[in-house]
Amino acid sequence: MGMLQDIVSFQREIYLAFANQIQAFANGGGWSAFLVYLPMGILFGAAHALTPGHSKAVLATYLAGSPFGLIRGLTVSLALSFTHVTMSVLIALLSLPLVSISLGSVGRAPMLEDISRGLLGLIGIWMLYRAFRRPPHVHDHGEGVAFGFMAGLVPCPLTLFVMTFAISRGVPQAGVAFAVTMMVGVAVILSVVAAATVLFRQRVVHLVENRPVLLDGITRGIEGIAGLTLTVIATRELVLR
Repeated sequence: MGMLQDIVSFQREIYLAFANQIQAFANGGGWSAFLVYLPMGILFGAAHALTPGHSKAVLATYLAGSPFGLIRGLTVSLALSFTHVTMSVLIALLSLPLVSISLGSVGRAPMLEDISRGLLGLIGIWMLYRAFRRPPHVHDHGEGVAFGFMAGLVPCPLTLFVMTFAISRGVPQAGVAFAVTMMVGVAVILSVVAAATVLFRQRVVHLVENRPVLLDGITRGIEGIAGLTLTVIATRELVLR
């Protein structure tokens, strides 16, 4: 709890500094000073991604049950990070006058959340089917990017705050620039989660790779558990919302 409070306090300090920088930019300060501050967005995004949410558990669950190697696992995390932040930028830029209506509450987008959870539930059902009905080692690698997109449909609330503040000061371009650096920070944390999950799964598989029957049973079992977990999470979130 103490670490979480420290992360939240750190985020608050960066956000307050961001607000001052945006105000100075809006008052004619130009890009020079803002570009010097811009790398703080990476730390801002990384700190934010360390807090609960951002689909870290869902990402780890999916990759634990997938056959992807390190590169493909990182690709999934990057797709998730890109979609997660970009959705917030698009919502702010394209529908700011309707934000209070479409979001339902500050920093949330209920319709997008429902779509994301429904699609993740379908992915979970597909993983269950694949684990117990399809022949072994049959996988669609394009599924990984699709999963990253689906999981990232829920917009990043902090990016929405950043974009809304920048737009309200008449400098949306500064908000977009800061959001891009935030995306890098989010991607770093999610990539660490992806890499750790993939490497752990590969280690487990390596221990039994000389026993093909056991290996097949373990890989199917892991994929089935991952699919069931995704389905349960999606169903619970849809029911309890």
